[in-house]
Amino acid sequence: MGLTRLQAQALLKVREMEYGLIGERLSHSFSKTIHAMIGNYKYDLIELNENELEKFMAKRDFKGINVTIPFKTSVVRYLDWISPEAKETGAVNTIVCKSGRLFGYNTDFLGLKALISRQPISLDGKKALVLGTGGTSRTAKAVLKSIGVKTIYQASRTPNEDAICYEAAEKLDVDYVINTTPVGMFPNSNSMPIRIDNYRNLIGITDVIYNPLYTDFIQSGLQKGIPASGGLYMLAAQAVHAANHFGTSAGSEREICDIYHRILSQKLNIVLIGMPSCGKTTIGRHVCKGMVREFADTDAIIARRLAERGFDMTIADFITRFGEKRFRKEESEVVREISEKNGLVVSTGGGVPLSADNMRMLKHNGIVFWIDRPLSLLKATSSRPLTSTRESLERKYAERAGLYSKYADVRVPNEGSVTDAVAKIVRGFNEKVSCC
Repeated sequence: MGLTRLQAQALLKVREMEYGLIGERLSHSFSKTIHAMIGNYKYDLIELNENELEKFMAKRDFKGINVTIPFKTSVVRYLDWISPEAKETGAVNTIVCKSGRLFGYNTDFLGLKALISRQPISLDGKKALVLGTGGTSRTAKAVLKSIGVKTIYQASRTPNEDAICYEAAEKLDVDYVINTTPVGMFPNSNSMPIRIDNYRNLIGITDVIYNPLYTDFIQSGLQKGIPASGGLYMLAAQAVHAANHFGTSAGSEREICDIYHRILSQKLNIVLIGMPSCGKTTIGRHVCKGMVREFADTDAIIARRLAERGFDMTIADFITRFGEKRFRKEESEVVREISEKNGLVVSTGGGVPLSADNMRMLKHNGIVFWIDRPLSLLKATSSRPLTSTRESLERKYAERAGLYSKYADVRVPNEGSVTDAVAKIVRGFNEKVSCC
């Protein structure tokens, strides 16, 4: 059977490759963007399967590569030398080719240690649970031991003498949980490896996943007030340390923080919620101009899709004819697709926060801003059937104001000019990013 188009492209890239990332599925990867920030070298994303991996490693036709799922342990057998931390973990994520010899390192160790160190917790003498048994789990266990964790449990879908099942793991009394599995990673973002409701003494959780930026697992911790961090800082830190092996001079904590905040700022969405006629669309378009971002309006996308499917009617007519429930279904599908993207300004329909799932998805990659325009300044219009009269507008405001407040990361009072509202959003966004 011949190679697929993607495989053929991958093999073609290998021939001209200097530096890059190898893995099975890389559409989610931020590595190319991060390495472009670090140094002036060509960095490719190479998707391989297990059979192609052997041919790729045998050729040794590269200067340096990073390695991700599922090859962090399987590449070890091809190497001529591995570093002490790679030997301890049995996992390699950085390989350098020098004079035809392959040298393996585990910069994930330093990256994960830097990530955990940023959290406002101390794990010295504590009990920790590691989810997963792959290469990254080995790194996690090594890091936890190095910072003084007293007891480390490990959970697996296929329990063995070293790992318990997830059902048993949920009954443990632990202080800290780290997810090293791909459960919850894009494109299967709407999933969670374990629920933390039963853990009464948790002081922190970590998810090595960085896409989405805030997985369901991380959101579950934040909602309970538990310090929780996704894997983006780890990605930035390990990339800087990997680049040092590639020959750059980057590596200070300040440089890592700078790269982390730059990539976070690029990837985060600005999500606007609020009542109909509060100014979301107008304000959103102005934010896009100032920050050079793409604009997405959920109502506009729904209207376009309805037209493409042969519905010759407005959203108002659609709701009148088919009902609000069917409209909300259309709306949630658009929200799901938008939430998987990065770097957008998103204007949402006034009823989007009625669904907790909608907001959970939007928070995967977004900071939520409530455009809070006083009720006295809101206008009832016939184009919005659910708020077409003053009475219905006031009723909807009373129903939704609490939800807007609940889900908002930043409240933006909108009683003045568009310029004022835009400035509040930009300032709020920069403050949130700098605090992350």
